[in-house]
Amino acid sequence: MTQKDITFVADFLTEHFNEAPELYNRKGKYFNVERVGQYLKDEDDDLVSPPNTEGNQWFNFLKDSTHLKESPLLFPYYPEKSLHFVKRQMEGVIDQCLQKPADVIGKSVHQAVCMSLYKISQSEDSTPRLFKLPFLWNDRTSNLHYVLFTMLENSISKIHILRRHTDTSRSVSNGILAVEFGNFLNNSINESSDSRCYSCLDAHFYDDETVTVVLKESVQQEGKERVLAQLPLS
Repeated sequence: MTQKDITFVADFLTEHFNEAPELYNRKGKYFNVERVGQYLKDEDDDLVSPPNTEGNQWFNFLKDSTHLKESPLLFPYYPEKSLHFVKRQMEGVIDQCLQKPADVIGKSVHQAVCMSLYKISQSEDSTPRLFKLPFLWNDRTSNLHYVLFTMLENSISKIHILRRHTDTSRSVSNGILAVEFGNFLNNSINESSDSRCYSCLDAHFYDDETVTVVLKESVQQEGKERVLAQLPLS
């Protein structure tokens, strides 16, 4: 160790471990411990050297505010406790707040319908990812839920639209349907069906009556054409 190191340690001990007779009757250390470390101890005991909050603008603001002083929205302050104690207190309050909604929501959720979208071989080691870009939309005017999604592999040119009534006891016509883009943008019937085939890159609801889709050419070549299309649900 250099003389500088020894001086540094000596100064630290002198500053933080002076005897404190007023603490002799208290449980724990009888010295003024390092001020940062005391906040990190996982103990419920009071801090040996609590912070001085005199002149703190936030505490003065609360003290002078009749409405905020007793507000249940403000988390209580424990100036005598470590951060571990405050963390446990906050976790307990948060758990209590979330428990009731979790119980209510959990008991209210049930399966409304089961629909088989595809089948895979049981012998496959890894399940292929066939379900892509599900997007949810709630039509509040008609009380309908929509789900947009695409299926990979053999139906990349199709987008599927699932529609359900918010009242699970009611059904709607055409609960699920598929829209195939394929070569609908061909300029003439003489064009090859493979020359201008489109697949869906992304799809979102624009509003209650319109779906926006981003299409791309499926031909494996540079400069693939991209198309932004607005499709009416009707």
